[in-house]
Amino acid sequence: MASSSLKMISEALLMRRVLPSGGFSVKTEGLFQVDSTAWSILALAACGGAPNQLDQSRRLLMNEQLPDGRLCVDRIHPASYWPTPLVVLAWQDSEPCREAQQRAVRFLLETTGFHFPRTSDVPSAHDTLIKGWPWVGDTHSWVEPTAIGIMALKTTGHGHHDRAKEAVRMVLDRQLPHGGWNYGNTHVFGRELHPMPESTGAALTGLTGLVERDAVRESLTYLQHKVTSLRTPISLGWSLLGLAAWNQSPANAAALVERCLANQERYGEYETSALCLLVLGALASEMGRQVPLISASMYQGRPAALTQ
Repeated sequence: MASSSLKMISEALLMRRVLPSGGFSVKTEGLFQVDSTAWSILALAACGGAPNQLDQSRRLLMNEQLPDGRLCVDRIHPASYWPTPLVVLAWQDSEPCREAQQRAVRFLLETTGFHFPRTSDVPSAHDTLIKGWPWVGDTHSWVEPTAIGIMALKTTGHGHHDRAKEAVRMVLDRQLPHGGWNYGNTHVFGRELHPMPESTGAALTGLTGLVERDAVRESLTYLQHKVTSLRTPISLGWSLLGLAAWNQSPANAAALVERCLANQERYGEYETSALCLLVLGALASEMGRQVPLISASMYQGRPAALTQ
């Protein structure tokens, strides 16, 4: 599938989910969701279209921001702040959203998961003191939210902040001995766990530009072998993004994406976040590091002063 055709199809699919407010629903004719809107902004930006829609959607997300900078799945559940780094990415290069983006970055720099010293009765093997970010407040840090947090800090020029450096150490500590990542455990009760392609792809996307290839070589090998068997949008989307971030896109990426899109005829339409991940992965395979999620996260420029 040529990138021009993919962009047209992707934009058409996503625009079916846009709401009068400018937000995006989780599925066609569904309700507004912060993460669906952030992912849609990233995908539409990668497609190069709908600038007015992008501006409206970005401004809408500003209304969802809480005073301390966080953005939540639902404002009545402030602990559910895992969409914050996604929105930081969605606000990139938007001058009207700059101050809001800076507040969100400050929140990320000042927030972490629940961490604790290891004791002899802890069944897992990873270093529980290295800080990343959690899915939900006051819970342990895990791979995917930490990887996206790293992307957000790199995007805004904070990739070398001590907070980002510690998050990189956390992700590397959670890498499985034989390559790949899962949600964030390496061994439990002395047994090495299995890797998961979506976690591996997210980790590789976050780490690009911050670690040497040798540090992730076995994980790249795992994902290269795994990607051709993937048929679901989240696993395939993250895998294609992770491989593209290291210039390792599979030659048959377009065919893999077409097969995955066709599965909707049997199983129903994908949720917006999953569809956007697939679109971004497909475009990354064709365009390399030019897609926003990768190109922006490679940025290592001077960080802007953060809003108090």
